[in-house]
Amino acid sequence: MEFNVEIKDYERVDDLHRNGYMLIQDPKRFCFGVDAVLLSGFASAPKGGQVIDLGTGTGVIPILMKAKTQAAHFVGLEIQPESAEMAKRSVALNGLEESIDIVEGDIKMAAELFKPSSFDVVTSNPPYMESGGGIKNDFSPKAIARHEVLCTLDDVAYAAERLLKFGGKFYMVHRPYRLADIICSLRGHKLEPKRIRFVHPYSGREPNMVLVEAVRSGKPMLKVMPPLVIYKDNGEYTDEIVDIYYN
Repeated sequence: MEFNVEIKDYERVDDLHRNGYMLIQDPKRFCFGVDAVLLSGFASAPKGGQVIDLGTGTGVIPILMKAKTQAAHFVGLEIQPESAEMAKRSVALNGLEESIDIVEGDIKMAAELFKPSSFDVVTSNPPYMESGGGIKNDFSPKAIARHEVLCTLDDVAYAAERLLKFGGKFYMVHRPYRLADIICSLRGHKLEPKRIRFVHPYSGREPNMVLVEAVRSGKPMLKVMPPLVIYKDNGEYTDEIVDIYYN
């Protein structure tokens, strides 16, 4: 089914390889990568559940999770007006207006924008790099997506704590070198880490991503899952990555 949605001259439409869903992107801005796809495959949501994605960008995670789960409703919170507007058009392009809401707003204000303890699941693909040096005055779309110029790891954890129901789950993708910061921040906000999975570009290489699941007010018990390898030695995707991308 086709929906009448404006696609601007400088934009492209990418196939998400799930349920025929498509995503509008601007190549000059920050486009989604494998980290967002892996997070959508790592996260789960209960049937009929309420899910919010913090810093949703162009809405790729809510749209992918709509295809992969039986949750009832999704919200994508995004501070950049242009990205939020693009995400809304992607939602309309897929005819998902009744299932996904895109809200323009600040993660630091999430507790005021939404009812406390109203979500079963919170997801986030936050900026990985701490703000520092000249980057602190760079507010370009790519800088905002990559560096903690508008929100920090603690801001994301605080928002997740306030929005999650008791026992609700928080899912995040981040960088392994910040794992100590991640665990300290999550525990500081009553989010108990329960599962972590390191993502390796190739077998035998160091991990370059880590997937984290935490439970609000959960009991201590951390499981380290088997590593997830992206590429075979010949450069092709591994079978597990193919399954995550294409089911």
